[in-house]
Amino acid sequence: MSPQQARTIAEFLTADLEREVATTAKVIEAAPADRLEYSPDAKSKSGLSLIRHLAVIDPWFVNCIADGAFGPSGKENDECGIATPAEGAAKYKEGMAAAIARVRALSDDKLAADVDFFGMMQLPAAALIQLMIKHSVHHRGQLSAYLRAMGGKVPGIYGPSGDSQ
Repeated sequence: MSPQQARTIAEFLTADLEREVATTAKVIEAAPADRLEYSPDAKSKSGLSLIRHLAVIDPWFVNCIADGAFGPSGKENDECGIATPAEGAAKYKEGMAAAIARVRALSDDKLAADVDFFGMMQLPAAALIQLMIKHSVHHRGQLSAYLRAMGGKVPGIYGPSGDSQ
């Protein structure tokens, strides 16, 4: 991938990511604060765990792309300071805005440079943005599937939901 191609791809994907951030924040905010312990199965994360995962890991992932290396992730437990959907959404929006700004500020050469993803693959930094979006949408989808069982309403994601009509 040439540096110019990397810039074009990064601009396209960061714009897409910003739209996804707004949608993910709506899903986080829709979680009923009094039912965050809900989990559909013992192997599944609780609602609060998913909120913490999105709010902590998504910005970490984007910051790792900006750093050009993947290091240890942040704490997703009580130490992260997130106890409510409002706190999770606020931390998520703030962290993502700062991380996206860092990626946008990278030089074209840095965006084209390969980044090692835990020894599993090496991809240009710009291409890793797409993997990050997929990760985020996956976990947002899990949380959105929990909302009705938690007593909440599913907000529109890519159009109106059955709860927003």
